[in-house]
Amino acid sequence: MSDIRVEIDKNSGFCPGVVTAIRKAEEVLDAEGSLYCLGDIVHNSNEVERLKAKGLITITHDDLKRLHNVKVLLRAHGEPPSTYRIAAENDIEIIDATCPVVLKLQQRIKKTHDNEKDTQIVIYGKIGHAEVNGLVGQSEGEAIVVEKPEDVAKIDFAHDIVLFSQTTKSLEGLKTIENEIRSRKPDGRFECHDTICRQVANRMPRMRRFATEHELVLFVSGKESSNGMILFNECRKENPNTFMIHSETDIDETLVRKAASIGICGATSTPSWLMNNVKQKVEQILEKE
Repeated sequence: MSDIRVEIDKNSGFCPGVVTAIRKAEEVLDAEGSLYCLGDIVHNSNEVERLKAKGLITITHDDLKRLHNVKVLLRAHGEPPSTYRIAAENDIEIIDATCPVVLKLQQRIKKTHDNEKDTQIVIYGKIGHAEVNGLVGQSEGEAIVVEKPEDVAKIDFAHDIVLFSQTTKSLEGLKTIENEIRSRKPDGRFECHDTICRQVANRMPRMRRFATEHELVLFVSGKESSNGMILFNECRKENPNTFMIHSETDIDETLVRKAASIGICGATSTPSWLMNNVKQKVEQILEKE
């Protein structure tokens, strides 16, 4: 066996919200053998396939409208009020796994919308992302979503402005959007609320350090994960020898053989079993040396 160090980042893997959603799904699956889930339970196709084999059926919002008298899991990302209305009309039992951090943010946006009618609500987030759709729904569709500084041009600066953030965005990104809005609104009320989940934000500096401690970094993530892309890019800034892979089948054996130490890390949507599979595959490659 090679003496090359292979280490999994202990701070990587599912955030508490995802852990809870998967636990709730598995409890029903173990008891009943099947369960509907509105959208992929987590942005990782490997974990989705594992749960599909246990009986989890992923559905769309259009599917939800056609279902009656069934159980449907709402994932950690959260949903807009319209989803709950449809479920009630169709006698659907909701198993709500909305992350508490997301739920609190939804409530803050709804309160601002209901009590401050002339205020422009702005959300820093990924347009079309499940969490963002749920947040916009709290404002009856009136909130403006900005992904990058140039999107700030969509805002009506004649109004008071309150800025919130998707929970999985970066602190640096939020600060950039805040500064852009302030530069365009010298007068009037502007509030920026840091609503980024610290479970995610605190991972960033730890993961940066982890990336510097290894010659080669294998970042394990689903292609659909917004959080995964953010963390991967942060790792790559610290260590250009960082590569994103989706499973152990993506490992470049040549890179592994050249490295003196190998770090394995992942997104908040990356299951620990998948990172363990990657480590085992790396060790198998090194054993051939």
